[in-house]
Amino acid sequence: MTQASAPPPSSRRRHDREIIALAVPAFGALVAEPLFVMVDSAIVGHLGTPQLAGLGVAAALLMTAVSVFVFLAYATTAAVARRVGAGDLPSAIRQGMDGIWLALLLGAVVVALALPSAPWLVEVFGASDTAAPYATTYLRISSLGIPAMLVVLAATGVLRGLQDTRTPLYVAIGGFAANGALNAALVYGAGLGIAGSAWGTVIAQVGMAIAYLIVVVRGARRHGASLRPDAAGIRASAQAGVPLLVRTLSLRAVLMIATAVAARLGDTDIAAHQIILSLWSLTAFALDAIAIAGQAIIGRYLGANDAKGAREACRRMVEWGIGCGVMLGVLIILARPLFVPLFTSDPSVKDTLLPALLVVAISQPIAGVVFVLDGVLMGAGDGRYLAWAMLITLAVFAPVALLVPTLGGGLTALWWAMTLMMAVRLVTLWLRTRSGRWIVTGATR
Repeated sequence: MTQASAPPPSSRRRHDREIIALAVPAFGALVAEPLFVMVDSAIVGHLGTPQLAGLGVAAALLMTAVSVFVFLAYATTAAVARRVGAGDLPSAIRQGMDGIWLALLLGAVVVALALPSAPWLVEVFGASDTAAPYATTYLRISSLGIPAMLVVLAATGVLRGLQDTRTPLYVAIGGFAANGALNAALVYGAGLGIAGSAWGTVIAQVGMAIAYLIVVVRGARRHGASLRPDAAGIRASAQAGVPLLVRTLSLRAVLMIATAVAARLGDTDIAAHQIILSLWSLTAFALDAIAIAGQAIIGRYLGANDAKGAREACRRMVEWGIGCGVMLGVLIILARPLFVPLFTSDPSVKDTLLPALLVVAISQPIAGVVFVLDGVLMGAGDGRYLAWAMLITLAVFAPVALLVPTLGGGLTALWWAMTLMMAVRLVTLWLRTRSGRWIVTGATR
């Protein structure tokens, strides 16, 4: 963040209201997303262990595929928010439609690749002979819902850019409820087994996409924005998304390396690692909600040519990130006796888990600032820098993490390496925000 005097209390209160109004519904929508898989698992789990194992493999493949395209939400949020700030709502919605058309195109390509390659993908992921048929069935059917899932990402970005995070929350809640009801009806009522679970999820996802499209189309008609695909606009959306795609893939590589290293440490360590990773992901939802608010708010200020407002908002969100990080760290430490028994009763896993959890707790304030600054730079459309910064982070983290087993380190050492990764991200992002080079005002970057 560039040097600036602290904003007056009235300005801080205004920023607080904006952050809360956007972040709280965003958090609810983020938490609702993984509940889809949890419901599927709970229902399919009663069919048998092979079915549940097959679902686990297929769900991991689907979530990986969809997470790669999360840039559809991030890039669209920033682009739409800038035009909102510039007071050009027709252009903002037109920009959003370009992102939605790009999502449909990418979804069609993924489906075309996933359908014939499903058995091979399941085999590569190491599914057993008994689980593989169920995984293939679930993957093939569920892949038909990928275009809808990508449309949901892009349309969510549109609404966030329009400073609306409530509608995504309502759609997520509706989709979660529909998914549960459809799964129960098709798996048990219609007797379709794991195929019924897949179809229930696809129908719920398509319903969510339709709900989003209704909202966006109504907005387009209200403001006279064209709904037709525009080749130049779609190409621009794709170009804006490429750096964020690189960033996302680099981050996924970090998580995959960490899991691979934990697996080499032994069964006890990988079991404890998975528990910590689940908790880490949950805390990430809370911090990511602030980052989402940052994307929308910063984009709007820059689009309105208000560099001072952008700086003040950035400063206040950093304070929020630190505060939330400290709170989450303390909560992890205090709640350890309560939540650890929910995951495991194995004394060796508990002994391995507890010291690593302390490292995670200590790192939460760092994570809070990292998530916020990540959101600020995304909102500014500074994707190219984010890509390079994450590649540098990966280059530092990978050798350190891979040395953990060689040097005789355990899971706690691995999570110190993860903390190093977050610290490198903090340094790269902090240097960028202090330089002020991210502050590019106007309707487009």
